[in-house]
Amino acid sequence: MTDIRPRRSILYMPGSNARALEKAREIAADALILDLEDAVAPEAKEAARAQVCAAVKGGGYGRRELVIRVNAPETPWFEADLAAAAEAAPDAILLPKVSSPETLVDVGQRLTGLWAAERTRIWAMIETPLAILDCERIARAARDPATRLDCLVLGTNDLAKETRARFVPGRAPMLSWLTTALLAGRAHGVDVIDGVYNALKDEAGLRAECEQARDLGFDGKTLIHPGQVATANAVFAPDEEELTRARAIVAAFALPENAGKGAIQLDGRMVELLHAEMARRTIAIAEAIAG
Repeated sequence: MTDIRPRRSILYMPGSNARALEKAREIAADALILDLEDAVAPEAKEAARAQVCAAVKGGGYGRRELVIRVNAPETPWFEADLAAAAEAAPDAILLPKVSSPETLVDVGQRLTGLWAAERTRIWAMIETPLAILDCERIARAARDPATRLDCLVLGTNDLAKETRARFVPGRAPMLSWLTTALLAGRAHGVDVIDGVYNALKDEAGLRAECEQARDLGFDGKTLIHPGQVATANAVFAPDEEELTRARAIVAAFALPENAGKGAIQLDGRMVELLHAEMARRTIAIAEAIAG
């Protein structure tokens, strides 16, 4: 589990805003999405592309994952975005409007042709009805190393627009989308990140939605303002009680008298090997956050 990276807080930053890109170096987000798509007006696309790629090459972002969101493949900016992003070598490239695995195969081939660094992964936006309906096949593309697929990112605003679903507390209209994407990601070993919370000044609502996403099994949440980062970081990190319990489980299975056992009793509860595996992951996440 040495390759686990915390992805509790994934902050969108507008690629056309030089001040925001500079400020991002000091924000405690686990990952930054430097956006060339929704946050950038058509007339500013080219300047934003140059600015974002220069920021990635310049570095100074510490351990934060850097992700460039390019414009969608069907747009006139995609080819230049992909080529520039490949040359800048971020941690990942985020593809909008992925509705089929064929898109991932095609982009993977393009990146190979562009001699993109092997470390540059692909994150896929799940933000259309077709993407939800075909989510398992999209996630399964990760089994082909050439696609570089590493993460699914829910685009709940676009899904709401396309389906006419309403945003309500508890997100009942969206739960089937969230769980479908989560199951697809888990089935094929890719992380899954929840969509954004739109109310900037509603900390209680943000916390409730983060807690819901955490309880469903998401790795973290996409965010639209630096002020949301601390809440996401706190909610998606193991708390002290959870970490203490995880360490106790691992330690119990390590005792000589429990060697080879598939299940043991600990503090009056039955604990199985699968719980030990979950506990080791909890510890690894906590250590990665501390690091």
